[in-house]
Amino acid sequence: MRSRTIPMREVHVWELPVRVYHWVNALCVVALCITGYIIGKPLAFMKGTEAYYNYWFGTVRFVHFVAAFLFFFNFVFRIYWGFAGNEFARWYNFIPLKRSQWKEIMDVIKVDILQLTHKRIDSIGHNALASLIYFITFLIFLLQCLTGFGMYSAMSKAFLPKLFAWVVPLLGGDMQARQLHHILMWGFIVFALVHVYLVFYHDYIERRGVTSSMIGGWKFIEEDVVERHDLQEESQKS
Repeated sequence: MRSRTIPMREVHVWELPVRVYHWVNALCVVALCITGYIIGKPLAFMKGTEAYYNYWFGTVRFVHFVAAFLFFFNFVFRIYWGFAGNEFARWYNFIPLKRSQWKEIMDVIKVDILQLTHKRIDSIGHNALASLIYFITFLIFLLQCLTGFGMYSAMSKAFLPKLFAWVVPLLGGDMQARQLHHILMWGFIVFALVHVYLVFYHDYIERRGVTSSMIGGWKFIEEDVVERHDLQEESQKS
């Protein structure tokens, strides 16, 4: 049995809107990747002789489109919450404009990737490298929405897709838009695999409750880290 020798404090890091966004986004990404792959490489299923029984591909497309709309509006909400949420959800965490953030990025690379040291990373929310990667994924989300709705605008009469009708001509045609959309899908898959691995890795190494924090919102943080964080917040406000 392992015991803690460092006093810990419970900190409510992830607010309910962030947690709801996270799980809705995860479900949408899974649905979009599965249906998107099938749309790109359809399976030759034949059931019976009636056309009704062979409409499975239409169902796949319908699920893809519904998940796309849900993904889009969920993403728009996250953009808003980056301004309205608590300090751990704000956009300034995701864009490394400070020297301290770049230093932490290098420290995380040494610990997580190169494994040159076991130095403790004192971030309460996302560490600086994770925040930067999330910001890059937000840009990928944006590109995926642009290309997806851009291609959908040719067959849809809805108002929202028509707003993106300019995307396909800008990219040079439907083929280029489809290729970019497909490549970005694999970016989602690679990110998801690395993300899940690192969540469990940090949960095991740091024992801060990283996994459960995206369910209940609470993390267990060393008291000295919390006190130092509180002092920095007070100094910035004064």
